[in-house]
Amino acid sequence: MSSADELLKVYTVGQRTVLGFGGQEIVSQLNVSVYRDHLISLIQEHEVQTVAFDLTGIVVIPSGLLGLLASLREHNVTVELYNPSDDVSEVLSVTRLNELLHIRHGDPLENSDDEESDDEESDDEDGGFDDEQDDDN
Repeated sequence: MSSADELLKVYTVGQRTVLGFGGQEIVSQLNVSVYRDHLISLIQEHEVQTVAFDLTGIVVIPSGLLGLLASLREHNVTVELYNPSDDVSEVLSVTRLNELLHIRHGDPLENSDDEESDDEESDDEDGGFDDEQDDDN
């Protein structure tokens, strides 16, 4: 798995795991089987629910990696792809993987589970009663 660690960068691990390819432009076809084993191990070990791939800088994506991305759904995980290039987006569209996978833009590290807890905290701060109290004054 050490070769996967050199090629597939793991940014965060947990229920939502964020991975990237270290700014490579072309992901090697030969590495896909190494990626597969590494990802399945991560999913099982950490009970991952969402796998987010940062595709920033990737201009060519091999067919084996497309198959890997689609096959991850068999492990009951949501697959998010961040910042695909125009060429990669076209491939995703032609293969209709854009209908199975979630295409996103922005920083995948910012879209973490923390957002949900932040939303819940803001609801708690409002308390749901502030509007009524303001009307009474």
